[in-house]
Amino acid sequence: MSIASRIKGMGWQILLLLIVPVIVSVSLMLVFSIRYSRSMERMGAVAALKPVVSDGIPGAVWRVVSGRETMTESQTYALIAQADETMETITRTSDENGKLELIIARRTMDTLQQYVDRIRDSILQGGRVTENEQVLAEIRDVAGLVVSMLNDYITGEINSAAAMSARLNQVALYTAVFEVLLALFAMLMASHAARSTVRFVRQPIQMLESVTARLAEGDMRARLPTTNVEELWNLTGQVNIMADNLDTMMQQRIRDERTLKKAELRTLQAQINPHFLYNTLDAIVWKAEAGEQAEVIQLTRALSDFFRISLSSGADWIPISQEKKHIAGYLSIQKTRYRDILDYEIDIPEEMHDYYILKLLLQPLVENALYHGIKYKRGGGRILVSGKMEGKHMLFSVSDTGKGMDAETLAALQARMAEKQVVQTPPLHGFGLANVNLRIRLYYNQAEGLHIESGADGTRVSFCVPCRTREEIENDQSLSG
Repeated sequence: MSIASRIKGMGWQILLLLIVPVIVSVSLMLVFSIRYSRSMERMGAVAALKPVVSDGIPGAVWRVVSGRETMTESQTYALIAQADETMETITRTSDENGKLELIIARRTMDTLQQYVDRIRDSILQGGRVTENEQVLAEIRDVAGLVVSMLNDYITGEINSAAAMSARLNQVALYTAVFEVLLALFAMLMASHAARSTVRFVRQPIQMLESVTARLAEGDMRARLPTTNVEELWNLTGQVNIMADNLDTMMQQRIRDERTLKKAELRTLQAQINPHFLYNTLDAIVWKAEAGEQAEVIQLTRALSDFFRISLSSGADWIPISQEKKHIAGYLSIQKTRYRDILDYEIDIPEEMHDYYILKLLLQPLVENALYHGIKYKRGGGRILVSGKMEGKHMLFSVSDTGKGMDAETLAALQARMAEKQVVQTPPLHGFGLANVNLRIRLYYNQAEGLHIESGADGTRVSFCVPCRTREEIENDQSLSG
């Protein structure tokens, strides 16, 4: 059920409670008003008829008896017909209580007409005036009797109207009391409906607040139950979907962090290769025994710089100047060991030195170029490390003139790097490449990591990352000075 339909239904219920009694009371008042109006009309008609019966008809007959007018000129029969028609009309619209007086009055009017007929016949036959005067006296008596009956009818109508008025007042009183009671009931009902609607809306909203608070606190298992509120149904579903997505993202983040730690550990372990360390120390000893003091100092400094930058006091990001120094020290040490088979060049402009880069990105690429490219090529080769700016991004590449990889080996390496997992054991090619590729993708949150090109003339490994200044990362990452 929607909130709108619930409020609409509540409004209709209250409206019906208030409007039905009003309609009933107004209808009753209209009925009583119409009956009262008709009663007044009947009493008015009877009051207008009384002079006709009491004075009009006897006066017309007296003018005929006295010889002043003929029966036709006096309009006596017309007056009798008028009185009879008026009483018949009133009889049709009167209540049962008032009809009896009118019926008797009409029958009495028949007797009055018979007396008028006797006078008419007596005049036509030349009867005596005294006899007609006696009949005229009877007509006056009968007319008085009819008027008395009409007065009784008016009295009955007055009493009926008074009773009707009393009933009307009683109905108005009862209606007013009933309206007050209904208004109180409607108020109670509205209050109850309002509380019910508030509970209907508040409970899912409170549940929504509770679940979102638990989600904000890190409880990714919190979910909203299904609600009956139509307006909140979609929101509930979307919150649950959001919670599912957050839970998935959190789990993925945990997996990514673990993967990164493993990749960093494997990369660091590769840098602290005991064979590399032993060979370097042996070279220092040989140089010292040969009395080559300058080369001993140079090798010792290079080795010290190499491990100092590799560890970087636990920092994740280092200036490009340090990364450049790192690979320079590494190549300097390896140059002492491999002598004429290794030649190298580092071309990273100074304008890039102040930008920061994730540490241990370039050195594993140089190591891979040396051990899998230059070392196994007769006559040795050359390694070129270069960097350049491309807008707000930095492009780095490590190229070698080693033996390169065939198409099958290159395809297998690219497929392995496309997987989001840490290389645990060194394959023939790409132990350092796969882990560097993974770290670039996860740390920089980008789809592509390393781009590898290889052929008979050697191998080129490149990657592009956004420029990062110290200010941009110092709030989120530990830095190396």
